[in-house]
Parts: sequence; structure tokens; C-alpha cells
Amino acid sequence: MEVKMINSNENAKNMNILMAFFSATGNTKKLADVIKNKLEDCGILVTIRDITSYSSRVEKLSVDEYDAVIFGFPIYSMRAPRVCREWLATLDGKGKKSSVFFTYGGFGKDPAHYFIKKLLEKQNFKLVSTAEFLGAHTFNRSGWKAVADRPNESDFEVAQDYVARTVTRFSGDDSKEVGEFKKPMYDESQFDQAEKYRFGLISQLPTRDSTDCCMCGICEKLCPVNAMDAKTGIANDSCIACFRCIANCPDNVLHTNDISNSWDKKLELHKMTAEEVESLQSRIYL
Repeated sequence: MEVKMINSNENAKNMNILMAFFSATGNTKKLADVIKNKLEDCGILVTIRDITSYSSRVEKLSVDEYDAVIFGFPIYSMRAPRVCREWLATLDGKGKKSSVFFTYGGFGKDPAHYFIKKLLEKQNFKLVSTAEFLGAHTFNRSGWKAVADRPNESDFEVAQDYVARTVTRFSGDDSKEVGEFKKPMYDESQFDQAEKYRFGLISQLPTRDSTDCCMCGICEKLCPVNAMDAKTGIANDSCIACFRCIANCPDNVLHTNDISNSWDKKLELHKMTAEEVESLQSRIYL
């Protein structure tokens, strides 16, 4: 892939861009790091706001001092996570240009672009681009086998191209906003019902299953919704199945129920083979 170079774009230099992202298991942060480095290569000042932790979303955010905003979210049940959507609903975009990149585990990503555009426009942001990147599915930690080695270098190349195209729009060299996305067959209330299926597979929320625990408390500290109790080693019903606690446990003693027997059913549901899932490519939308 030919990556567009924008270092010579004088209008882009000295821009001040905010990048806010949610990353429970690290996929979105990997892309955020690549995007940040590319932006800085272009002479752009980048301010990072990691909103994964509960406290970071409670703190009020103003976009007044920024020229544009980039948001990064995983896709949970075909949309940005509910906690991210609720956080976005607290923001006033002040007419600022914005872009969104998603990470997803190979399934159910298309409605996310439509709904995020609708939400950001409601919050007075101008959406100029979106992108989607493959990343190991959260449920791989419970037995699935979806794009386990992503994101990889091919995804990072697309991320650099995404920066090039997006900054051109941020800087005014391309004044277009992102095009329209196909309206889903179902409304948001029906997607709310579908969201519950995500939790239906996980009958056992993250639980400590060993005495070999150093009691560091990281699981409780990092939980995005304050659902994990480090003392008991059990997550409560507020858990959003993001598996941040599992991904960051230094002793590897947190697990859920094994859902490996649902992997073939998942492929059948989406009418895909494992090989077709592995062959998916990251994309940019303008």
C-alpha cells in the first residue's frame, strides 16, 4: 500500500488534536499509538485522553482548545461500547471536526459507523472520516479464535494512510465530511436487545480461579465500570465483558466460562469460514 505523505502540508503543522480512546485489552491503544506517532511526524501536537478507566470518563472534558478530535473505540455488539456512547453524550463538539477509528474482532462492525455519525452530529461534531481495524476478539480469552494475530503491520499501514487522509480534511485542504452510511434494518432499541447477547455467552463473569494471586488489586483498579472486587476475585453484574481485568492480571488467575464450543456456531451465524474471517482487511471511510 502506498502511504500518503503529508509532512509538507503547511496547514497541518502546529494543529492541536485531541485523541480520546477506550482500550480494554490493548487493541485500540496499539492503533492509537501508531496514529499518534504519525500525527507527530507531521508536526501536529497530540493530546491523549485514555477514557478506559471509570475516573477518566467522570472528569469533565472541553474541546475548546483543540482544532479537531479523534476518537478510538472497540466495537461491542455492532456499536461503540455503551459506556463510550454515554460519555460522548456529555460532550459539546462546538462544531469541531472529528474522526473515529474502530477496532473489531471480525464480526458485526457495519452499524457502528452509522450510529457513531448520528451520535457525534447530535453532539455538534463534524465527522470527516472513520476507519475500522482488525483486532483480536475479546472473547478469544474465553475460547474463540478470531483474528488472534491482529492488528498487524498491514493494519498499521492502513492506520498511517488514515492519518494522511484525515489530516487533509482537518487542515481544510479537503473540506468534505464523511459520506452517509447505510441505515441499519433495526433501530437502536433493537440493537439494545441484541447487546444482551454479548453477555448471554458469558455465564461466568471474570472470576479468580486460583489461590496463586498476589492480591495486587490491578483488576479492581483498572475495571472501566467498577465491577471487579479484588478481595473476592469476582466481578458483579455491572461487568461489561470487556475483559480488561483478565488481560492485565499479572498472575493469570482470572477467567470466565469456556465458550470454545460456540466458535463454530458464531461462524455459522455470520455465514463465514475461519479463513474468511482471517482474510478481512482494515478499511477507511471518507
